[in-house]
Amino acid sequence: MKVIGINGSPHGEGNTFTALSIAGDIFAQESIDFEIFNVGMKAVQGCTGCNACGKNKNEQCIFTKDVVNEGIQKMKAADGIIFASPVHFSGISGNMKSFLDRAFYVAGANGGLFRHKVAGALVAVRRSGGVASIDQLNHYITYSEMVMATGNYWNVIHGRTAGEASQDTEGAQTIEVTAANMVWLMRLIENGKGVVAEPNPYKKVYMHFVR
Repeated sequence: MKVIGINGSPHGEGNTFTALSIAGDIFAQESIDFEIFNVGMKAVQGCTGCNACGKNKNEQCIFTKDVVNEGIQKMKAADGIIFASPVHFSGISGNMKSFLDRAFYVAGANGGLFRHKVAGALVAVRRSGGVASIDQLNHYITYSEMVMATGNYWNVIHGRTAGEASQDTEGAQTIEVTAANMVWLMRLIENGKGVVAEPNPYKKVYMHFVR
């Protein structure tokens, strides 16, 4: 089994990386392969809503000069995904938002590439705005029929300078609990294949309120 951690921080080894590493230690104990994929260190084009990915059906965004298409395939191949971001103005980082908008648009337009994958979310923050940012990440998880793993509190870890988040023992424990729950859910899903029938996907219904 494999989990990929999406790091939306512009600092490759900042507190978001520290938070992901805490989860990684739990996965290592359970012999789960874990990879951190950085999306915050170089510019990521925002989604233009062109729907080319829906027309082409090739699991790719037409913008090819950043990390999005590589990230889509890594997430598709993984059993679990952790979305991690620093908090910028009570929200996720700009690169993380652009990455997720495009990746989830492609995934949805190509048959639900992330459907029923186990997912968790965490954010690293200096002081406040963490819960609003976690909520923003959770929107992607719940929109795409992923299976959300939770902890025993909100996955917000605090720190200012790189590595300082490791001193937030409560925040660290919450991440550990979420990672352990991810392992449990992934194993439940794996062991349930061929035993419990997976529900068929519904064809999406679209409507608007303009009369």
